[in-house]
Amino acid sequence: MSDNCLFCRIARREIPAHIVHEDDRVLAFLDIQPVRPGHTLIIPKQHYPYYEDMPADLAGNILNLGQKLGRHMKRLYGVDRVGFAFTGIHVAHAHAHVIPMHHPQDVTSTQYIEQQDLTFRMPPQAAPDALAATAEQLRAELHAS
Repeated sequence: MSDNCLFCRIARREIPAHIVHEDDRVLAFLDIQPVRPGHTLIIPKQHYPYYEDMPADLAGNILNLGQKLGRHMKRLYGVDRVGFAFTGIHVAHAHAHVIPMHHPQDVTSTQYIEQQDLTFRMPPQAAPDALAATAEQLRAELHAS
């Protein structure tokens, strides 16, 4: 683990998070700036800067958990699709986003956008009580199946 890495600090419980799932290798918790309610991050507990640095079996574990979450999110949020993406844009610690997609642009590439000089901003931070309720709902779904 890295001393200053945000996600390593969350994995060590130095920074609080609304945890949805935890096992010996991965931690899933709600994004505090969700694109949509239920937006969950899945990280390896061990520090790997980017997804391609992880062992394949660990990446597979993250994908399997993302699929399981996605099935529950479809029902919970009434969506037809759930986006899954490994990214490393804001934090150099491998992580996957699992996002219930209410609109195609909830997870998209700027290549699809016609306007060229767009300004992007982070979604607003969600209220802690809303995150706590969402995390509890997702935890209950994961452990019921």
